[in-house]
Amino acid sequence: MGAPRPQNVQQSLSLICPTRGVSDPNYRMTDSSAPPARAASGPPAPAPPSPSRRAHWTPAKQRIFLAALLECGCVAEAARAAGMSPSSAHRLRARLGGAPFVRAWDQALAVHARRLADPFAPARIAPAASPSRS
Repeated sequence: MGAPRPQNVQQSLSLICPTRGVSDPNYRMTDSSAPPARAASGPPAPAPPSPSRRAHWTPAKQRIFLAALLECGCVAEAARAAGMSPSSAHRLRARLGGAPFVRAWDQALAVHARRLADPFAPARIAPAASPSRS
């Protein structure tokens, strides 16, 4: 016939690990038939972003930022619209000094403030070149 059937938990444990019983505080029940744990096979974890992989203020992102800043007047919202952080926008402004981006930033905030001051004023459109009459 087969192996004797255990009558209780203590007998079951003694069949698994005859030298240790439930009373042993260091005893841990494990499945001895399970294969040992291996590292997951598959692609390795991606490397942390290197300086060349970080997000940069591209000219397209700067245009998105300035357009959003003109509409909302909030640097944090405009930076989020461009996919960047507000602190990186301020760092860019400090780094560029008097560049056209900084002047456009100031102008966008000034135009937004004028819109808030008089919401019923007609929108000013840049004067178009007048057609020449010959």
